[in-house]
Amino acid sequence: MTQSHRPFDSAHFAELRRTVGLGLAASLSATEATESTNDDALAAAREGAAHGTTFVTDSQTRGRGRRGRAWFASPGESLLCSLVLRLPLAPEAAIPLPLAVGLAVRAAVEKALPASRALDARVKWPNDVWIGDKKVAGILVETCLRGKVLDAIVVGFGINVHTREFPEELRGVASSIALAIGDDATGTLSREGLLISVLTELERRLSDFLKQGVRGLLAEFSQFDALRGRSVRVDAVEGFAEGIDQEGRLLIRQADDTRVSVVAGTVELVDGPSRFSA
Repeated sequence: MTQSHRPFDSAHFAELRRTVGLGLAASLSATEATESTNDDALAAAREGAAHGTTFVTDSQTRGRGRRGRAWFASPGESLLCSLVLRLPLAPEAAIPLPLAVGLAVRAAVEKALPASRALDARVKWPNDVWIGDKKVAGILVETCLRGKVLDAIVVGFGINVHTREFPEELRGVASSIALAIGDDATGTLSREGLLISVLTELERRLSDFLKQGVRGLLAEFSQFDALRGRSVRVDAVEGFAEGIDQEGRLLIRQADDTRVSVVAGTVELVDGPSRFSA
């Protein structure tokens, strides 16, 4: 197999995990193919899987993103992962959790990039990571409720690692770590090492989130916000993005200077000047 199609190496991951003292992923399942790692993690959560139980696959046949969108990934070229979290949160308090996950994924992607491109890694509200203006990772967070109590959270993410060719409809909007690095360094890319990096970053941000909620993420999010100062449209709301509030909602300044807080939606960039420097 070529580097880009090498199966995920569970033994190598376990060795790296012991070396760094990672708490998450004590139990890891790695498969060549599955329908959806999020579905696997949800099923395991309902059966009592422990906090940190992790699922990785080389290929998904029914991978999905937010609102049921399909997730493109050629076999072995992406890091496709979902994990079970059991956190002491009320259901409504878990809603902004994708922001913490996005920051963790962004930090791991930055570490994989050359220094000249590190600052290109940014977070796009509510659940994407970009390199430049192209999507390199997506996040999907789903919950398991027991009555009105939050029993478990499933965090799923897909990161384009080795991908060099995308379907025509994605070429203008998607990228990968390999494309950002270039030919000379792609041999150093390891999905096992990248997963260690993501989960290490996630542990720290989960700690901050549990202590302070979104407030613990605001400064970092503002520093790496891909939308701040740009003209955007979310459904019928259009204006300049002004970051997020303490509930994790996107703030948009409209043409009449009123500011709207957007809870959810698909963000589109609108051609036009920035209001201020990002």
